[in-house]
Amino acid sequence: MNIILAQHHGMCFGVRDALRSTHTAALRAPLTILGQLVHNPLVDRHLAAVGAQRGDLDDLTSATTQQVAITAHGASDQHRQAWQKAGHTVIDTTCPLVKKAHQALAMLVNDGYQPIVIGQQQHVEVRGLIGDFPAAVVVLEEADLELIPAHPQLGIVSQTTQPVDATLRLVDAIKRRHPSSEVRFIDTICHPTKQRQTAMDELVRECDHIVVIGGRNSNNTRQLAQKAIAHGRRTLQIERPEELDPAWFCDARNVGVTAGTSTLDETVDAVMQRLRQISAELRSSPVHEFLRSMLHAA
Repeated sequence: MNIILAQHHGMCFGVRDALRSTHTAALRAPLTILGQLVHNPLVDRHLAAVGAQRGDLDDLTSATTQQVAITAHGASDQHRQAWQKAGHTVIDTTCPLVKKAHQALAMLVNDGYQPIVIGQQQHVEVRGLIGDFPAAVVVLEEADLELIPAHPQLGIVSQTTQPVDATLRLVDAIKRRHPSSEVRFIDTICHPTKQRQTAMDELVRECDHIVVIGGRNSNNTRQLAQKAIAHGRRTLQIERPEELDPAWFCDARNVGVTAGTSTLDETVDAVMQRLRQISAELRSSPVHEFLRSMLHAA
């Protein structure tokens, strides 16, 4: 069983910076994080261990601390200003690439375009993107395109963790449905997401089994798993090494490993170590010897 780690995997700079600044702020004074800082339960536990509390971005009464933190997924200016007016010091950990998406959408609106966001309607990043623009339309599938009103100018951005191919297909579909409109697409899919998706393309060419590490509710992690499944690979999404079942790998030859952008390096290392243990266990297993002989006979 060969174990191949994706060339690009794991925690991106935006998540790393958000975790570092939040950790520092929590050590300095009591802190309430207005949501889940990043979609990773291990990060949640770490921040709770240093005293960070959890609040609700939409509820100004949910924080008892003077310091509050906007998560890496960002928030609308309306939310940010509301917390400041309520007397809180706001620590803004919004990923710089999410901020660029906000700036791109604001520019399109200022230039007179009907704003369109490709992404998940209820995702915290998307809610932050459209929070200041009530006319914005969110689409994720071609069926959603009926929601787009007729307008001479259509301006499109994307949730930063959307798959590139699916996003470009939607942009083309919008152009076909509105041939008389000027359609402007600003590519706001973040570079780390693109790197990890490209690295997955390489993994599926080499591997029959794929392990994707990341939070259950992490969009970019889920997109990686879905890409592997779409290529017909046996795919397992996990949050921690304890979820690995040796029986799942009994017929594996090449196992690819990747991780979403909010996955800790320590978790990736622990999963790799456990996979090496499983490989050694399978090599010494009589059942594995039988299966291997059957495969060679076939």
